[in-house]
Amino acid sequence: MSVICGLPILECVYCLGCARWVWKKCLYTAGYESENWGLATAEEFEPIPRFCRMILAVYEDDIRNPQWAPEGGYGINADWIILRKDYGDNQGCVTPYMIYLDHDRSEIILAVSGLNLGKESDYAVLLDNKLGQTEFHGGYVHNGLLKAAEWVFDAEWEVLRKLIAEYPTYMLTFVGHSLGAGVVALLTMLALHDRDKLGLQRNKMKCYAIAPARCMSLNLAVRYADVINSIVLQDDFLPRTTTALESVYRSLLCWPCLLCLLCLKDTCTLEEKKLRDPRRLYAPGRLYHIVERKPFRFGRFPPVVRTAVPVDGRFDHIVLSCNATSDHAILWIERESRQALDLMLEKDRHMDIPAEQKMVRQKSLAREHSQEYRAALQRAVALDIPQAYSPSSYGTFHEIDIKEDSGRSSGKSSSLSDKKQSEGWNEFVGRMFDVDDTGHMVFKKTTP
Repeated sequence: MSVICGLPILECVYCLGCARWVWKKCLYTAGYESENWGLATAEEFEPIPRFCRMILAVYEDDIRNPQWAPEGGYGINADWIILRKDYGDNQGCVTPYMIYLDHDRSEIILAVSGLNLGKESDYAVLLDNKLGQTEFHGGYVHNGLLKAAEWVFDAEWEVLRKLIAEYPTYMLTFVGHSLGAGVVALLTMLALHDRDKLGLQRNKMKCYAIAPARCMSLNLAVRYADVINSIVLQDDFLPRTTTALESVYRSLLCWPCLLCLLCLKDTCTLEEKKLRDPRRLYAPGRLYHIVERKPFRFGRFPPVVRTAVPVDGRFDHIVLSCNATSDHAILWIERESRQALDLMLEKDRHMDIPAEQKMVRQKSLAREHSQEYRAALQRAVALDIPQAYSPSSYGTFHEIDIKEDSGRSSGKSSSLSDKKQSEGWNEFVGRMFDVDDTGHMVFKKTTP
């Protein structure tokens, strides 16, 4: 009898819990994720609209006679295109891409297009992601995207090496959208681990992943934040989708129901459990969040771009929004990023910043990014993220590089370090002591 009397109480508690969850999720918007982030500047955000147009150019059959050029055109010189490869050339291993030599901005650019809804090979790449299947230098990565990145690297590293040797001052930049964004993020990691093949230093490499899939574990996402940048428009679903992508694309006809199930799962999962799961994948690198809509407001507002290297709260929640899929389109991202950049430049013009002060601001911006990157690494260690590394006390990435390369040359590096330690000790003894006539070691006499 007592059990039966307690059922109404349990029902009330359950209903209140469901009502609280619905209320919380209905009020939750994408702007809450980045409301405490800093504002991006025009200098750091300037390449984004340009790279969006370059990715769109990959879809063109004939770049000299474009059919889907955005407003203002693609802004590229067809004579500077080094190579283009489509599905026939790639054997279905990766989406089409091109290598472009931008002499105006001193850049070597490899641009990879996004998923084609009509190509089964693209689905095969994106859905090849068994949880915890692939380890990569102390973390986990998306299996299918890693295979695609390895295919591109094996096919093009010699071409890139020749271009780097011919133009040693140029920056090597990888850009991609959607599936291509995940490919270039992992391609950047492969290039950093095989720098000897390319003959390029870490500070001469950049990656811009536009609307990326979650492709690497949290420790890797933070560790490579100095090189990899992710751009997300408002409510985009793909950087937030934590479930198997196979379930997402099989459930397009029941998309609202799936979103509700994902939100319920994310809400009920403890934050500590998410952070300490080494197999949980995240959007890579430094995040740029374009926010253009506000809760309980209709229409779009002037876009604001916020940036950070977050550790906890890194796009962990699906947003219940009718724009969750439209915000993933490269056309919308190009349009909103261009408008956001125009607003930043207009603000700078009103402030009338002289050229010399702009150079000082660029140096301070680089210093701020470095400090934020180091703080993110320390935050990851403080939260007990698996395989999280502390930044070097000397302000460089040397210690991280040593840990990354230890897997392929651990025996050699350990023997070299032992040799250096023994040589250092012998030199110290030689400076401090002498051997007397009896064969005993005595302190050297200092001359006045």
